[in-house]
Parts: sequence; C-alpha cells; structure tokens
Amino acid sequence: MPGLELLTSEEMGQADKLAVAAGVPSLTLMENAGRAVAQAASAMLDRGARVQVLCGPGNNGGDGFVAARHLRQSGYAVEVALLGPRDALKGDAATMAKRWEGTVEPLAFASLEGKAALYVDALFGAGLARPLDGAAATAVEAMNAPGVPIVAVDVPSGLDGSTGIASGPVVRASKTVTFFRRKPGHLLLPGRTLCGAVKVADIGIPDTVLAEIKPQTWANERALWLAKLPRPSVSGHKYDRGHALVVSGPMEHTGAARMGAR
Repeated sequence: MPGLELLTSEEMGQADKLAVAAGVPSLTLMENAGRAVAQAASAMLDRGARVQVLCGPGNNGGDGFVAARHLRQSGYAVEVALLGPRDALKGDAATMAKRWEGTVEPLAFASLEGKAALYVDALFGAGLARPLDGAAATAVEAMNAPGVPIVAVDVPSGLDGSTGIASGPVVRASKTVTFFRRKPGHLLLPGRTLCGAVKVADIGIPDTVLAEIKPQTWANERALWLAKLPRPSVSGHKYDRGHALVVSGPMEHTGAARMGAR
C-alpha cells in the first residue's frame, strides 16, 4: 500500500543510492531534505526568532546546514554548532557547509541554555548503532533540559531508526522530519514517544525504487487491510462467518474469557 512501507536504515540508504543511479543528484536530495526541515521549523516559530542548529559530522549534519541556510534566508536568527572540525566534513555535507555563510561554533563550546526558541537536531541520523557520548551526549542533555521545541532530522539523535531503541542519551523531539518513507523506529517504542509528530517529506526519490528494495514491513493502518476484510452479503448468516472457540482458565478466573465471548 503506497506510503505505508517502512524502511530500515539500510533500506533507506539503498533508496538514496537507487535514486542517484536513476539520475537524481545526491546534492538535490540533501537540498530538498534540509528545505523540508526548515519549513517544518518555520511553522513552529515567530518571525525573527532565534534558532540553534546542531550539526553532526555526516550527511545528517549536511541536512542541518541546508536547513540553517533556508531559515536564515527566511529572516530567523540562526546559529550553527558542529560536532567535529569543519574541514573533516566530506562529500555533500562538506559542500553544504561551504554554502552556509554564517559562523560555525564547535559543539563542545556551544551555549545551549534555552535562549533559542527552537533547536534543530541534525547530529546523527537513523543509522547510528552506538550510544551517544562526549560532546554529543552533553548537547543532547542540554537540548532536552529547558523544554525548548526540537525538530529532529530523520530521527532524534541517539535513536536507532530500524528498531526504535535508544541505548544511551537521546533527543526528545517535538517534531521529526523524515524522508521518502518512515522507519520502524518512528513507530516502535520508545522511538514512537521520542519522535513527536512525524512528517514525511518528498525529497525527490522515485517510488520505483521500492520494487528493487522489496520492503517487508508496513505501518498498521486501515488502508493496508480494510479492503481485505470479508463483507457480509445480504443473504448471509452467522454460519458463513466462521466459528470462534474461547478457552478459559479455572472457573474462578473466567471474567476475561466471558467478556471476550460476549
């Protein structure tokens, strides 16, 4: 069922590669992703508000640099903090960092004291498979502390996108912007409660990539199964609809069974 497929982190990486192979530039995918994050953040902000964007050393951080650029162009006061040295960024993330014309503060020295109206969490994406530590863990704890809204890029940092498990410090997001399709971690606990509202953004990946990925997991929503439910016919009767046997425990513990049968 279109839109209900759930992609693991590995499958989403495959979707990105297939999109690029089909002719969609990877920089276009990142530009579209960062713009979608900026749009989601703008909907939560007053004009001219202060935003702090926390970028990681990979493509998630690249999305953050794009979001920062679009937010600044929209009139917000934007500060960027980066985990790791700027000259260590590679590929598309390095390109997007060069397009950011503002200053970049080392994450370890960034002041996260609740003065911002909103944080953008672009530290780590869905593929992170280890607990956060060091400056990243400290930053996550600081972001969570003051009750300031947080928009997470892809998944809240510290969350495993494939399982929904957080094995260490994790961002408690108000909203999460993910791309193309949701991941199991957006729906499985505790990820479901850590993501806030989840928005799926179209960043230019064609649906045709799903035929090669062959996803095996779907979100449990009515559109997936409603059409397959048998419908009673006008002339139908109870024996057309199958039989049910309810098996109970000892006589003094039959309440649930009797309620179920009724």
